[in-house]
Amino acid sequence: MRLETTLVILWLVSWQGWAASCESLRAVQLKNTTITLTEAVTHNSATGGVPYCRIAATLAPSSDSDVKIEVWLPAEGWNGKLEGNGNGGWSGAIVPRVLAEGVKRGYASAMTDTGHEGASASFALGHPEKLIDFGYRSTHEMTIAAKAIIRAYYGETQKLSYFVGCSAGGRQGLMEAQRFPEDYDGIVAGAPGLNWSGRALESIWIAQAVHRDEASYIPPAKYALLHEAVLAACDSEDGVKDGVLENPMQCRFDPAEMECKGADTTGCLTPAQVESARRVYARFEKHGVVIFPGFERGSEPGWATMAGPRPFTIGLDLFRYVVFADPEWDFRKFDFDGDGDIARTAIASAALNAIDPDLKKFAARGSKLIQYHGWSDPQIPPEFSVEYYRSVVKKMGDAGHFYRLYMVPGMAHCGGGDGTSTFDMLAALEGWAEQNQTPGQIPARRDRDGRTRPLCPFPQVAKYKGSGSIDDAANFTCQVH
Repeated sequence: MRLETTLVILWLVSWQGWAASCESLRAVQLKNTTITLTEAVTHNSATGGVPYCRIAATLAPSSDSDVKIEVWLPAEGWNGKLEGNGNGGWSGAIVPRVLAEGVKRGYASAMTDTGHEGASASFALGHPEKLIDFGYRSTHEMTIAAKAIIRAYYGETQKLSYFVGCSAGGRQGLMEAQRFPEDYDGIVAGAPGLNWSGRALESIWIAQAVHRDEASYIPPAKYALLHEAVLAACDSEDGVKDGVLENPMQCRFDPAEMECKGADTTGCLTPAQVESARRVYARFEKHGVVIFPGFERGSEPGWATMAGPRPFTIGLDLFRYVVFADPEWDFRKFDFDGDGDIARTAIASAALNAIDPDLKKFAARGSKLIQYHGWSDPQIPPEFSVEYYRSVVKKMGDAGHFYRLYMVPGMAHCGGGDGTSTFDMLAALEGWAEQNQTPGQIPARRDRDGRTRPLCPFPQVAKYKGSGSIDDAANFTCQVH
């Protein structure tokens, strides 16, 4: 039963037509929900000075749930829309900065702690319901509660609802489209951790590779060396030498080209280091099925994320607290040669993976999805996004009327890197959902020097016209390469 149907509004105070006062929302009753805070905030510089009503609540969709949410409601200038916001990693946190940005744009802005506190997956140990809350339920319940609170405060329902998130937040967005297609009219899913188990498996694969022995570890000082070699080999393949790979999947650089001819020096890779680098790039398959795709050429500056002195914590936590339920589990024990550990990982991650390509219900109601991913992401392999896009097209045929994927050359995880990684996907989504402006090129900028480029809907890439500045988007067109 939807929470809206259980809403009992006690109109204790009326202050603007049919709207309720902020304080009166304390009396709103929602199923399995306790409103814990109502606060009228008259000034917050992060919102651009927009006053708002801050609502905090605790949701209990199961007997072992403790889901915190906040909804910030503009007291003036509301655009009539809801913005749901995503999280990162295993994060159990509501981030005021994120909520404030939504209010600044005129949205009623909502966020959840996904049902726990802290950045570890330790909450999941012995608590399967909390894992479900983190996996998908908390976002859905937050959305339903936020819509009910909006109706209570403004005296009307929102006209449109959008969800925006990157990394784990991108996964939350895709989970909404797959499991709860009625929740949002549009979703921006950035660098989504959609294959949560695959990314975790890759993190263990890489940790085992670089820690086989002391000789296998690649010193961080050599990441830049590798990156420079990749650019020297492949940068010009896209028709312009600009320090960025437009489509790194075409690059065939082999780390063996950097192998030391004699003793180890800072300017080469030892044979053991060459093998470790190959493992970072390598895809891993079992019985013809790709378990994870490997990281792309161009991602080397961020390799400390997974190839550093310790295993990637987000991946390690999945095994310690969910798959093997052993906080002391040693990553060296994982068996990639057999099938058991891999199968167990997939089964344990059923509530976390957002890889269902069936978006028919989401598309049928007219909802729109924009997904983006940096080609140089060193935390979530960008090919996961490409694979998911292709799986949706295979399942549904032409998906361009509701789903666009933008791969961002040179961008690291959710931003940064050497590419043009500043852009406004929410504005593109608004134009698509509200004015039927199907997004084509999306303008992007590199902040450090003002370079601009068009971001192109996959499988198109930005192609240099052959004349003019390579730092000006006007000199590029989107083409299928």
